[in-house]
Amino acid sequence: MPYRAPVEEYQFLFDHVVDLQKVAATDRFAEASPDMTLAILGEAARMCQDVLYPLQRPGDLHPAQLENGIVRTSPGYGEGYRAIADGGWVSISASPEHGGMGLPMTVTAAVNEMMSSACLSLQLNPLMTQGQIEALEHHASDALKDIYLPKLVSGEWSGTMNLTEPQAGSDVGALRSKAEDNGDGSYAVTGQKIYISWGDNDFTENVCHLVLARLPDGVPGTKGISLFLVPKFIPDENGAPGRANSLKVVSLEHKMGLHGSPTAVMQFDGATGWLVGKPHDGMRAMFTMMNNARLGVGGQGIGVAEGAYQHALAYALDRKQGRTPVEGGTGTIIDHADVRRMLSTMKADIFAARSIALTCAAATDMQTATGDAAWAARAAFLTPIAKAFGTDTGMAVSEMGVQVHGGMGFIEETGAAQYYRDVRVTAIYEGTNGIQAMDLVARKLMDGGEAGFAILDEIEALAETARGQLPDLAEPVWQATESLREAMEWMLGNSDLNQRFAGATPFLRGFARVLGGHFHLKAALAEGGTGARTRLARFYITRLLPEHAGLLAHATSGADDLYALGTEDLGA
Repeated sequence: MPYRAPVEEYQFLFDHVVDLQKVAATDRFAEASPDMTLAILGEAARMCQDVLYPLQRPGDLHPAQLENGIVRTSPGYGEGYRAIADGGWVSISASPEHGGMGLPMTVTAAVNEMMSSACLSLQLNPLMTQGQIEALEHHASDALKDIYLPKLVSGEWSGTMNLTEPQAGSDVGALRSKAEDNGDGSYAVTGQKIYISWGDNDFTENVCHLVLARLPDGVPGTKGISLFLVPKFIPDENGAPGRANSLKVVSLEHKMGLHGSPTAVMQFDGATGWLVGKPHDGMRAMFTMMNNARLGVGGQGIGVAEGAYQHALAYALDRKQGRTPVEGGTGTIIDHADVRRMLSTMKADIFAARSIALTCAAATDMQTATGDAAWAARAAFLTPIAKAFGTDTGMAVSEMGVQVHGGMGFIEETGAAQYYRDVRVTAIYEGTNGIQAMDLVARKLMDGGEAGFAILDEIEALAETARGQLPDLAEPVWQATESLREAMEWMLGNSDLNQRFAGATPFLRGFARVLGGHFHLKAALAEGGTGARTRLARFYITRLLPEHAGLLAHATSGADDLYALGTEDLGA
């Protein structure tokens, strides 16, 4: 079954769930009218369906290769990337000052998700560039902006993020890469970085690396790290790619999935780079890119989930096996209760995860448009949930997609397994989902829970409104929100962060479960309490929302029993 972009679904969410109209009512995003966004979604959908989706399997079967120091990308990827760049899809949210469309991040998130459904390996390239554009817009000097942003925005050049080193993964402060002042405004950057997505390619004129390194007077840990822009080719006096810089791709990783995306080991040997932001303030600048990428990676998970769901649904509607228990049914396996359970779960969780991600994007847009601290806090609070739940959903849905296919799901020719192999890393990169959960119960509660409680208040207010029309759906959502409120109060009452960390992951998932119930209830109300969305909401609220109770019980159990199990008990 060919991929079909869910344009109508995005439009419904924009109109009835994430309130894009509020974003469009600001001066900053006044051009984002319903007609404009629908036209953009339609054009992006055609590109994803007609150009990117046909590259999905070839990229998996014919991975990127490193030949004599040159990266050779998968067949058709150059043409696919050119369609992305020429369509302006790299720079939807970039500032018009440097050639971007200046549209809301909410629209970008929807387009990125479509590209992820169609061909995740290729979509990862413009996602990295989008993050670099935002980091440079916020932190680079005007001189750097003038040289690099027009080229990145146009897609002529692409961008990467270089954080990880063999000894410095999640502990970025342990990095050993160094930078020394050349005395002419540039720096010599030396070190090795690993896991660099799209570290090189053969279809853009230049590859621009954002590299974390330490200046000679940088203190140990993250506070002594600076950020540098290090291009593959050093721009000449006209801003065109000039001489080759002192950097190279050492090797490409042999990976479980994402075969079409070259993941490089990068070596910098006194490579010429320029400081982005202030000395020793590199983590703040890099986090601008990372937060952009975290929302984007959550969308990658949702995009793969959509692709896997469509793949599984088509198979279930075609496959005949056993006696069908539904009179007047299709006569295929979609009539079997357990297959119907899996497909319903897939669809319901995709809606929940998509609503969370787009709501986070809309909050980011409101922050951009208004500068309001409350919107900034809301976007920050939702980001780890959007990233973790979006990617968890991608993994769970793609795994169920294999199961729906039965034995054929384990056979590579069907393509079902590729979705799971490709999406698995999304729960790991841009901060593992465990780190997202720890961030949620630590940094994101440093305001005393103000941002989180404000969200809970909104959920309960909607549930109160819905009691008259949909009491059987409103009451469980209201009760679940009260349980979540108690769990958040428990977190705030524990000053020992390790007690919080022990239950951080189930807390995040429990929060996502309640948010999902809220958005499903909102959708049911929007269609008048009858129809397909109400039926899906009833499935979610009846069957999936109750998981919150076990999750929150786990979340508030503390750490003592974890450490009561000694290493010898674990078999060490």
